[in-house]
Amino acid sequence: MFLNHFGLREQPFGVTPDAHFLYFSPSHLEAVASLLYGIQSQRGFMALIAKPGMGKTTLLFGLLEHLRDSARTAFLFQAHSDPREFLRSLIADLGIPDQGDDLGRMQRRLNEVLIREARAGRRVVVMIDEAQNLEDSVLEAVRMLSNFEIPGTKLIQILLAGQPQLADKLSRRELVQLRQRISILSRLAQFSASETADYIEHRLKVAGHEGNPLFTADALAIIHSRSDGIPRNINNLCFHALSLGFANGQKLIDASILNEVLEDLDMEMLGSDTANELAVLQQAECGGSADPSQLLV
Repeated sequence: MFLNHFGLREQPFGVTPDAHFLYFSPSHLEAVASLLYGIQSQRGFMALIAKPGMGKTTLLFGLLEHLRDSARTAFLFQAHSDPREFLRSLIADLGIPDQGDDLGRMQRRLNEVLIREARAGRRVVVMIDEAQNLEDSVLEAVRMLSNFEIPGTKLIQILLAGQPQLADKLSRRELVQLRQRISILSRLAQFSASETADYIEHRLKVAGHEGNPLFTADALAIIHSRSDGIPRNINNLCFHALSLGFANGQKLIDASILNEVLEDLDMEMLGSDTANELAVLQQAECGGSADPSQLLV
């Protein structure tokens, strides 16, 4: 492991969402501010749209942590197949005792809990991650949650988070009633070159790094260019670069290491090599030349 080699306490470029490492780019700051405003002002429905790998789930975990002492929260991420399954998951995540399979009973029990929380001055916030995967019938069940209200107050705040396909789905005529209820719409933008460098420095500092930079300017430029400014891609490149730097006994990650990492991660090159090996094997077996394009026919 390269942690001691680079003076790190923990892995800075892990593959799982961790709010401990949350980096606030300008678009992340704007999204958090808008969503918190929507929750505090009881706007009802909100949406967060981001491309895969942009740190959407990490941001949601950060919001959950922020709301821990002031709201009752639920975090759902499964692609529920029908409204009954969705509602059962919701009440379970809110800590409401099991109400069986009766949809009306579950709705009544949820309403009772929401009213009790409102009278106690506590918000109820539900975050639904990967919402682009929800069936239309489940999204309609989500919309119906807006009916839980008392005069002047929405009893539940709902945040739909998903990939750009969620925006496409909400734009459809069939879901116009849900779309009209979304009062806060936020998005996460890909990092600029300077934001990519700041993101890497931030994660290294959180992981315990002190002293001179671990990445040269040329290495950072390559990482930004090849990652498209997407955090998940940045993490992958940085992890492999640190691993290779450790294997080579280097303390500074330069462009040569990044170029070698890119070669190692080049799927097209690996695919071409495999196709060539198959072609050679077929040629040997058939005693003649082989057209690689025919190998998968």
